[in-house]
Amino acid sequence: MSNQQAPLQRKKFNRRTALAIGAISIAAGVGGYIGFSPKSRTTEFKQAQPMMGTIVNLTVCGADEQRCRAAISACLNRMEQLSQMMSTYVPDSPISQLNRAGSLTNAPPELIEVFKLSHKLSELTEGAFDPTVKPLLGLYRTVKKTGTIPEVEEIQEILKLIDYSKIVIENETTIRYAIPGIQVTLDGIAKGYIVDQGVRVLMDKGFHNAYVEAGGDLMTIGKKPNGKPWKIGIRNPRSDNLRKMDTIDLSDRAIATSGDYLQYFTDDKRAHHIINPKTGFSPINTASSSIIAPTVAMADGLATATMVLGPQAATELVESLPDCEGYFFDKELNKYSTTGFFS
Repeated sequence: MSNQQAPLQRKKFNRRTALAIGAISIAAGVGGYIGFSPKSRTTEFKQAQPMMGTIVNLTVCGADEQRCRAAISACLNRMEQLSQMMSTYVPDSPISQLNRAGSLTNAPPELIEVFKLSHKLSELTEGAFDPTVKPLLGLYRTVKKTGTIPEVEEIQEILKLIDYSKIVIENETTIRYAIPGIQVTLDGIAKGYIVDQGVRVLMDKGFHNAYVEAGGDLMTIGKKPNGKPWKIGIRNPRSDNLRKMDTIDLSDRAIATSGDYLQYFTDDKRAHHIINPKTGFSPINTASSSIIAPTVAMADGLATATMVLGPQAATELVESLPDCEGYFFDKELNKYSTTGFFS
């Protein structure tokens, strides 16, 4: 069986499409991300902690170590709380309960918010982002054990359950699935949202110069103590040499990267954790996608979706979105970028 897929049919992106992303920015709290560099002498205080299956790295700049450490602790506590809420690996989490029962009453407002953000991204990308791919991911995880790509018939059967429009939110408190058998994962957006909320804690505590990163999804606010912006590296998806990376300077912006090299099911990386919801196969054209955006939730979701779209369609989409930039590698390591990514 050949792991091939038809390209996702794209419509031209217009002003209405571009403006739709604005709602995602507002919902994730973009307004709080305007930072500044204080005149008083500051120091970097750092901490790393396992969370969400990766390592969360925090750097907070301040003159008072006790206040900085307290803010870092509060940030990590908030992120851990949200991680437990949105993880499908926690059996009694709200999303696990939703997947078992097909409905969830009195859903936490944060979960409602992430589902709304997810829906906006799904509409914006015409279904390239779709949280209902969980059953497909479950099918592909068997590949590591069997070494065999799923049969087309298996995939076609599961594709009947892949449809983000069947997720219904009622009265701002209830989430339900319109058809039985749907399973949702928020892995493509929840990590970004959780980083955003951690940053909000720091901002609320008066810290305007910080860096919060989780598995490559990160937000920078303000600048480093030396007054310079944060320097971010973009790795080559086929190289482990982290000393030879493209770099950008970033302040008060988020960046997230998705790639076929992060979690793959076959050694040739043709089957990996990003699935095209239209075909049931992993994208065959893109090796990595890095997105700059106002919030990490937006960057995270768009990085996933643009992996599916392919470099050319992804560049077209991101160029149409305000305050967003993109940088993409195809499987042959050709590079594509929007006009402002490196500026």
